[in-house]
Parts: sequence; structure tokens; C-alpha cells
Amino acid sequence: MSEKTQGRYQIETKAIPTLCFIGVTTGKSSIMQLFPLWTKELGRPEVVIEGVDHKLHDDPKSYRQSVAQIKYDPLSLGALVTTHKIDLREAAGDMFDYLDTYAQITGEISCISKRDGKLEGYAKDPITAGRSLDAVLDGNYFARTGGEVLCIGAGGSGMAIALNFMERQNPGDRPRRVWMVNRSQGRLDKLAEMISTVGTDIEFRLIANEDPARNDSLMEALPEGSIVINATGMGKDRPGSPITNAGRFPKRGVVWEINYRGELDFMHQALAQREARSLTVEDGWLYFLHGWAEHISEVYHQSISQELFKRLGAIAETVRKK
Repeated sequence: MSEKTQGRYQIETKAIPTLCFIGVTTGKSSIMQLFPLWTKELGRPEVVIEGVDHKLHDDPKSYRQSVAQIKYDPLSLGALVTTHKIDLREAAGDMFDYLDTYAQITGEISCISKRDGKLEGYAKDPITAGRSLDAVLDGNYFARTGGEVLCIGAGGSGMAIALNFMERQNPGDRPRRVWMVNRSQGRLDKLAEMISTVGTDIEFRLIANEDPARNDSLMEALPEGSIVINATGMGKDRPGSPITNAGRFPKRGVVWEINYRGELDFMHQALAQREARSLTVEDGWLYFLHGWAEHISEVYHQSISQELFKRLGAIAETVRKK
């Protein structure tokens, strides 16, 4: 491999086709063991994966360098972006030749791809969040249960979840009320802008809060059958949980920890109440699988059928059990 200068950027010329994984602790992800097996199944065994770790809320110049590497190196095929989706969009959005509708609505980029020499940015989380929720919730879930949604975390994943609920065509699949909690007001302002732009009959309550005890109170006020989601990154990228051990989940509710690795304190809090509160508790494994399948499909320009996804899922289980 060699380096070349492209404007202000130092570009590493890859020797083999490479897909980048932009995150915080990418080396700990199961995708590092899973990717060679998946890409072989997809008929692209020559492609390798490379983790690119950024600090949380990194310097915009660092994000632009990562995007430049993909844009200007022919063998850098594209990327999946986790954690930094909004920050990368804000820092480097002008470097893209095309942004899909979801990227424009949410202000985030989770997938970087190239087509005909042009750099393309996509926000895939609204799609993958919907597929993951559909695997847990029956049709007309909210019409049947009267449940609401409390999503703690309004970053990229939280915004994608909110958008997915807004776009559900069947009224019975849309909650009457969604509570969105975030530590910083800025993310909530962006979410409010998105809600106003798209339009919805869902009542959104946006709350700036970083006190776990207050999140306990919000959770305990939910009606039975409600959904509680940890979209903060706590328990994976940051230690802890957005609620305390004293918080009580809604009876017959659904608890979704969107992470699948790390300490997962939030999920363990839910598991401790699963029997007493009749909870359905889900981690982020299926979200992880759908996300990677959707992103690889975009980067490879290759459709993944349900049958092929099942095969990829079976391969993933062999890695998970190790």
C-alpha cells in the first residue's frame, strides 16, 4: 500500500477491495469475525473489512479525512457508520454527490457507497429499525395494547426509530404518543425539525434530561404494553444505564436494548423484571444483522433476498455462540 495527496487529505491506496467500519470500538464487534464468512457467502471473498475508530464527537477534520479516504481511493468501496452518523453528516455532508431521502430528513449518514464515480450517502436505520421492530411486534400492536413508546436517546438510532413509527401506514401500527429523551437539547431540536417536516398524527413529547431517576419516573407513568428503548449507547460505548435499578418497566411491555455487546446494564435491568412484569426483552442482535445486511447490499450493489438473509443469519449464529 502507498499514500497519495488529494487536496488537503492523505489517501492510503489500498491493495485489495476494502469496506470500512467507522465506529468507536470496532475491533470488539462481532462483524470482524462474521464479515469474512458473509462476504464469501455473497460471492465477494476478496473484500476485507477495516475498522476506523473515532472518538465520540470527534474533530470534524477527522470525519472528513475518513470520508476522503473512501471517496478518493478506488479500492475503498464504502462504509458502515455507527455512533458518528449525525456528526459525520454535519462535518462532511458537502463531500457527497448524493444523499438519499432518509439522510436528508434525519441529518445522518450511516452508509457510504460509490456508484459511477460518485460518492453516495444513505441513512439506513429507519429501514433496519422497522424490520427489527416488525420481528417483535404483531400487527396492530398499538391498537390492541394502547401502549406508548419511550425512547431514551435521540441521536441517529433514536431519530430513525421515530421516523419509522411516523411512516407506518396502518394506524394500528403507530403509537398514540412517543416520548423522546436526550441529554442535549440540540438533538431534540433536530428531531423536532424532522417531525415538523415529515408531519404525523403521533404526539411527540421531547424531553432534555440526563437524570436516570427522572427517566424512571417517565417509564413508570407509561401505560401497560408500552415499549421502552435504550438508544443512548450506554452499556456499549459508555458505561451505565439511562435508568436506575429502582425503575419499573411497564407491565406486559416490550424492552428493546438496541446494543448487542458491552455490559448491557439496561437489558439486565429489564431481565431482572421479566417474569414479574411479563416483559418481552430484546437485544440488538437482529438490528445488528439487518443493519449490516442492508449496508453491505448497498455497497456491493447486490440485493439480499429473505432466503439469503436467513442463510446469513444462520452463519451469524455460529459466530455468536463462540
